[in-house]
Amino acid sequence: MEENARKRILCPLDPKHTVYEDQLAKHLKKCNSREKPKPDFFIQDINAGLKDETEIPEQLVPISFLSEEQMENLIKKLRKASEGLNSTLKDQIMSHPALHDALNDPKNGDSATKHLKQQASILGNIEKLKLLGPRRCFVEFGAGKGKLSHWVDIALKDAEKVHFILVEKVTTRFKVDGKHRKKNSVFERLQIDIQHLCLNKIPLLSKEKLPVVGIGKHLCGVATDLALRCLVETYAASCEERNEEPLAKRVKNDKTEKEINTLAKEGNEKNIPEKWTPVAGIVIALCCHHRCDWRHYVGKEYFRALGLGAVEFHYFQRMSSWATCGMQKTSLEASNISTKRKDKQNDGSEEHDDGGYRITDDSTESLPGFLNVEEKKKIGHLCKLLIDQGRINYLQQKGFNPALQYYTDPLVSLENVLLTALPNHSSSPETTA
Repeated sequence: MEENARKRILCPLDPKHTVYEDQLAKHLKKCNSREKPKPDFFIQDINAGLKDETEIPEQLVPISFLSEEQMENLIKKLRKASEGLNSTLKDQIMSHPALHDALNDPKNGDSATKHLKQQASILGNIEKLKLLGPRRCFVEFGAGKGKLSHWVDIALKDAEKVHFILVEKVTTRFKVDGKHRKKNSVFERLQIDIQHLCLNKIPLLSKEKLPVVGIGKHLCGVATDLALRCLVETYAASCEERNEEPLAKRVKNDKTEKEINTLAKEGNEKNIPEKWTPVAGIVIALCCHHRCDWRHYVGKEYFRALGLGAVEFHYFQRMSSWATCGMQKTSLEASNISTKRKDKQNDGSEEHDDGGYRITDDSTESLPGFLNVEEKKKIGHLCKLLIDQGRINYLQQKGFNPALQYYTDPLVSLENVLLTALPNHSSSPETTA
């Protein structure tokens, strides 16, 4: 384009916008798409897991291209591998008084109510595990607007030495963490992919050395595996190697009798871990198993022990979408869902508000015809369970006592499974079979 003899060209860093050619050099220095200096806590692929090229097939055909015999063989492998697993999880649908007023606000729409119910239940489960207390750092993975941390902070009221680290790889609008300016709690937002996040290098954690509680609401597929590795390998293992005595432990050991009595009165003493570990606990609402990745998956050893590998994992993750893809919906309902989605995008509501309606890329057109809808849903749930069981096995190997449970009604969200884990020395939840 030419304007007054000046030519505009596409920005080489981001072709979505243009710049005057004679001002290109100046623009490149301040363009928002320029590569920015990496912070100390950025370490390339630190949580990615080992890359084994020999195990990842170059090209796998879509599920819709598989023959009936191939599909039957895959399903047989799935059912054999799932033998002995408890497919009916324990209900832990909870709430918390911190969200009482918000839940009863008549101005809430359906979408807002669903999010609040899920946040209330996650908060209730955090409290049940005795993770809701002073002198700790909550790391929210896939934080989005930061609403889960927001409610944790409100629930803690004026608890001392509480820090929040919100991890999100994309720029987010309508963030709520900017509203928190309390004396006793500190909010820090990191724009980084979990794959490259080294918690040990975050100044707040390296200085305060508070026990970490990893939390997340609808942490998509591979992000869950990256977060688990970030917590229990990159962070916990490194802290234990250095044998550091953190502030939380020193404070507990040095507390005066007056401080102990004050804490006991407030009911917070029970929420101080008796024995310190770098990671005090993990509470993550799972979702989008179809977006998992074999390279990053933490349950590879579990799969291999069952005689399974990258190929089976690939198809199981694709088939997992059958559990939540809404394949039973009519075309009219699907049209209504599409309209609802557009409305949600316009009002800035959070992602993953499926409410039982999400249509994934493995839609009904790609499903084998010899299975009916209910069978496909059961197979989808089995795939999810098997993938999650690999995560359970991983956490057990790393010294944690993990559990899977339903934390919300499927009418609120079809992605209604919560992964929790405490160090083995803590009062632990029941493990799944």
